[in-house]
Amino acid sequence: MTAVLDAPVTRTGHDTVPLTRLLAAELRWIFRRPRTLAVLALLALIPIVIGIGLTLVSGNGTPDAGGPNPDGALLASAVNNAFVLPIAAIVMALALLLPLAAAMAGADAIAGETAHGTLRGWLIAPVGRGRLLAVKAFGVATVSVVAVLAMCFTGVVTGLVINGTDSLFTLSGTTLSLGGALARILLVAGWVVLQLWAVGAVALAISSWTEHPMLVVASVLAGDIVFTILGFLSSLKWLHPFLLTQNWSIAPAEVLQDPMGAQTLGEGALRAACYIVIGLSLAYARLSTRDG
Repeated sequence: MTAVLDAPVTRTGHDTVPLTRLLAAELRWIFRRPRTLAVLALLALIPIVIGIGLTLVSGNGTPDAGGPNPDGALLASAVNNAFVLPIAAIVMALALLLPLAAAMAGADAIAGETAHGTLRGWLIAPVGRGRLLAVKAFGVATVSVVAVLAMCFTGVVTGLVINGTDSLFTLSGTTLSLGGALARILLVAGWVVLQLWAVGAVALAISSWTEHPMLVVASVLAGDIVFTILGFLSSLKWLHPFLLTQNWSIAPAEVLQDPMGAQTLGEGALRAACYIVIGLSLAYARLSTRDG
């Protein structure tokens, strides 16, 4: 009897924490952070502010398209157009604020928990490193989805309240039904979410190597800025297909045309998928060798 009691305990599959319980705990942890809620609220307000601003400006004439600036042209097209407004707001936020939300989520997922000493509990618990990374990636992905959907919701509501349902028309001049406009807006939202998942995967990779969340956020945002600058340099055109931010401000405009294009959207989706695979692979390689 004593030998049996003194024998080491062997963990079996039944000792593993259920995945649904881990995912629920991760979501509770994420959405209890004040900074996460603050960023989501700020993103949700952006379409409202843009819609009100464009309405006030349109009373004094059509706003300037901003020359070669695609964001300026998109904003000009959003005047009195409930279909373009949410897409224009999302494209503008994709330049900085949406990647910031994904980077913050990725930084808090691993580096933040390392700094607070809570990651060690995950590493010594009966949770495989692959399951741990999957839970953290799910949390980052959820933040990205909520952020984009919040902007879509407030953008659509703002556009419909200001301009009505008869203002849903493409840049080609064709009128869309409410269902058709919502389908195209959701297509843009899905594409942007995929880009944010790529940003989040990179953030998770960096986060797995440090215990300083701000370093992760700064690195991701610095990379975003550097990639954007490199995209403007025609002498580095050979490098452009490898830049995650390439065509971020142009690709969603394909949805605004009739017939709708797909080439730039497809290229951006494939590029983001590659970044996701690489980022998560690097994060897993690091987590599989960590002991706390």
